[in-house]
Parts: sequence; structure tokens; C-alpha cells
Amino acid sequence: MNTQTKEYLFYASAILLVLSAALYITEWSFIPYIYAFACAGVAVVYLTSPYKGNDLRLKRLNIQEAIAAILLPVSSFLMFKGKNEWIMFLAISAFLQFYVALIKGKKRKKENND
Repeated sequence: MNTQTKEYLFYASAILLVLSAALYITEWSFIPYIYAFACAGVAVVYLTSPYKGNDLRLKRLNIQEAIAAILLPVSSFLMFKGKNEWIMFLAISAFLQFYVALIKGKKRKKENND
């Protein structure tokens, strides 16, 4: 899968993920399916984007990103079961993704300045 395809898949999946999580309160029967599809899309993008460099910090961040990707389908499973713990798994995954994005951005900015 090329980079542009991954980018489009990620954006579409992220938008569907946010919309389906917000629309869950409507109790429409098809929302968990949209959420599961979106979780799978985001997870595929993260898990098929390995880090191939030698920087240990970026390797660790990539592992954290993979953990966040694995937590999304777990939250989807819990949504199908009707348990409210799916929100906790989604929040943990979002926090990890946010943290990784911040640190990777700073690291890349630092590398470009050097």
C-alpha cells in the first residue's frame, strides 16, 4: 500500500471513527458496524507503517502507536457487547496517538534543524 493510499484511508477512517463514536448515543443499530470499520481502517494504517530507522525513541513511539491501534478494535468489540468500557479504550488510544504525534513532530523538527 503506498503512502497516499494510507493517508486517504487514515483520514476517512478517522472521520468515520469520530462521527460513529459521537452518534453512538442515538442507539442506531448500524453505528457499531461503522465504528468497527473505522477502527479497522485506522489500525491497518498504523500497523502497516513500521519504523525502519535506528533511533530507539522513534522505535518506542512506533510500538506505542501499535498499542493504540490494537486498543481500537478492542473498543469496537466492547461496543458490540454493549459495555461502556469501550469509551475508556478509545480514550487511552486517543491519548497514545496524540502523545506519539506530538513527540514525533518535535523529533522530526529537531532533525530538520540539525
